[in-house]
Amino acid sequence: MSERSTSQTPNPERIVLVGYGPVGARFVEELLPLVRRGAATLTVVGAENTDAYNRVLIAEHAVGNADRDSLEITDTFAAREAGVHLHLGVSVTAILRSRSAVSLSDGTLLTYDRLVLATGARANIPTLDGIIRVHRDRQMPAADAAALDTGGATLPRGVTVLRDLDDAQRVLAAVTAGKRIVVLGAGVLGMEIALAAASAGAQACVVYHGEIPMNRNLDRGGGSVLAQSARRAGVTMVNHSRAESLLFHQDDDGVDRFDALICADGKQIHGDLLLLSCGVGARTELAQLAGLPVSTGILVDSNLQSWGDPRVYAIGDCAHVAPARRAGESTTLPTGGPSGLIGPGWRQADWLARRFSNEVLGTGEVHALIGAASAVVMLKAEGIEVVSVGNTAADPWDRGVDGHAAACDAASLYVSQWADPEHGRYVKMVTREGILEGFICVGMPRTAAELTLLFERGSELPADRSVLLRYDGPDYEPSVGGAFNPGATVCWCNGVTVGAIAESAEVGNTSVACIGAATRAGTGCGGCKMRIGEVLERFATSRATS
Repeated sequence: MSERSTSQTPNPERIVLVGYGPVGARFVEELLPLVRRGAATLTVVGAENTDAYNRVLIAEHAVGNADRDSLEITDTFAAREAGVHLHLGVSVTAILRSRSAVSLSDGTLLTYDRLVLATGARANIPTLDGIIRVHRDRQMPAADAAALDTGGATLPRGVTVLRDLDDAQRVLAAVTAGKRIVVLGAGVLGMEIALAAASAGAQACVVYHGEIPMNRNLDRGGGSVLAQSARRAGVTMVNHSRAESLLFHQDDDGVDRFDALICADGKQIHGDLLLLSCGVGARTELAQLAGLPVSTGILVDSNLQSWGDPRVYAIGDCAHVAPARRAGESTTLPTGGPSGLIGPGWRQADWLARRFSNEVLGTGEVHALIGAASAVVMLKAEGIEVVSVGNTAADPWDRGVDGHAAACDAASLYVSQWADPEHGRYVKMVTREGILEGFICVGMPRTAAELTLLFERGSELPADRSVLLRYDGPDYEPSVGGAFNPGATVCWCNGVTVGAIAESAEVGNTSVACIGAATRAGTGCGGCKMRIGEVLERFATSRATS
């Protein structure tokens, strides 16, 4: 390992990071200046024996639309050059708080002044006859880092989740061979992988218990339009189906392999690969075994410090941010939990790295971490654009026929709704006193961009909501509306605006890939790449006519 070029502080701050996923990698990147100065040492423990990669794009990799290199999100070589110590392919087996140390699966003991947990989340395994479900509340972490998520109970042959590169290879093999993939769960990831697999030539079937897909993000209208669009794209949608057990057949070597999913109503859904897409759960067992408070995640306050130990911090999918409980207050655990989105995790990593740097160097205070903003949920699928933001639960008929609200808190809540199922289009806007509180857009990308800007700014919608639909009409004029305003956010994961993209294009970054390298726009969920292309096209047109 290369030595740092700067002088070493006599007693540098010892920082240990557990987890080298996208959020952990961002924290490392932002802390490098402090490490290069010799004011801190940073040691990273990662269970996977590979450099950090973008898990959000794992579905694209699993169908062959993105190669391994395109998932890279950090420069591990630069981190090592700066003096960061990386332990990859090993796991933390215990947090020894009394000794300010963590023990690793290879026997190493690391001491710390500050411990940052970025352990992320693992795929939920549903209760199905034929699958062993591991309860991890008080289970010791596996000594083998490769078994961190399986806990010694591997999934049956022909059954997988989609969280890492090995999972992606199993899915890719089925897609490449044109196999039938049964996806259990119709959330964002389940729908994305099913649509992508169908587009790549595989047979895809989505099985879900509710009436509509993405029922946490969409209402009945939006979900119904999405389901219809998915069917047109070649995906079989099986709703109102509660999965109960698996049916197996034996391979030539005598090992059981998945054959069919059996539902409560008796139907059997046959396939070559069963992909479990039933949400995720934060990896909290390390913290819980160490006596740190946990709920749906590791409980941390607005400073991202553990409720139970000011030397321990948590960021990303494992962090449940909530006000610390005061003495005498109710012991009921707080509601909410980790956002599950990469953008908020990256913002936490950026903020915590700045705070550490300022505290270690004594260079001043860091502004408070901004509370969780309303999540922008995007479905990325070719030809099917879905965006859901904010409060979308209200229904246009919640108000009485005489115009009076059905509930006091809905006194100024109005809903505008438009649907064109034949062409896969749907829009719902929820406003309070004219201000947009949330919206759903299916098949209307430009309208979604305009509504996102209005939502972000808290701007009042026009009295005639129908004028907003023209952005996706045949007579669309880019000069109308504010979606290309310099302050409009294009990439929500990294907070990159139209103006920032235009400035980057001005110095020669005129492709989506170049913009990503220069500004990080499009390197998160990838849902904004079309918008980045539109901004670059508009920039090129304005340059040509000026």
